[in-house]
Amino acid sequence: MIKKTVSEQEKFWMGEFGIKYNQRNAGAHLVDGRAHLLKDALKSTSEIKNVIEFGANIGLNICALKNLYPKINLSAIEINKEAIDRLLEIQGLKVYQGSVLDMHTDGLYDLVISVGLLIHINPNDLSAVYDNIHRVSGRYILIAEYYNPEPVSISYRGYENKLFKGDFAGDLLDKYQDLKLVDYGFCYRRDPKVALDDITWFLLEKV
Repeated sequence: MIKKTVSEQEKFWMGEFGIKYNQRNAGAHLVDGRAHLLKDALKSTSEIKNVIEFGANIGLNICALKNLYPKINLSAIEINKEAIDRLLEIQGLKVYQGSVLDMHTDGLYDLVISVGLLIHINPNDLSAVYDNIHRVSGRYILIAEYYNPEPVSISYRGYENKLFKGDFAGDLLDKYQDLKLVDYGFCYRRDPKVALDDITWFLLEKV
């Protein structure tokens, strides 16, 4: 039986703040920025036929993946109801409504992605999310988040304990001995060619 879990941080994202976030982060130029990130981050991969995103929000990464790989099967996990309504408009997308702290599928995916999700998970809850990411990964895991060598809480739009930087890929590599680092890179917010924040990405592979 799947235990339904909602943390303090997820309650925050399920509510009004999450809705306003959805509204701020809409637009074709943002999809183009995500496509730039994903194309670079996935250049070392092969034979990706299905993908699941943890914390897909309104689907910027999903739409970017559809543009890059029109034939792949896509799934998403999301907790915000308004964002889910937007995801359901994307043709062919399998949507799981709920917390990334819970298990939603026992399937295996060639690629599991987390883009700007883990930074909003309480560090005490990360282990459960890591377990779920690792469990459904058939081969690749892409982590694209704000990086810091040590866990640190950052004030976020006037709120505390809602944004955490850390070495999420390092956590995964330490926790699971069957993972290896394939590639990594950085997106710079002042790059005039793409609409992205300062994001460090890491591509991991099960061996």
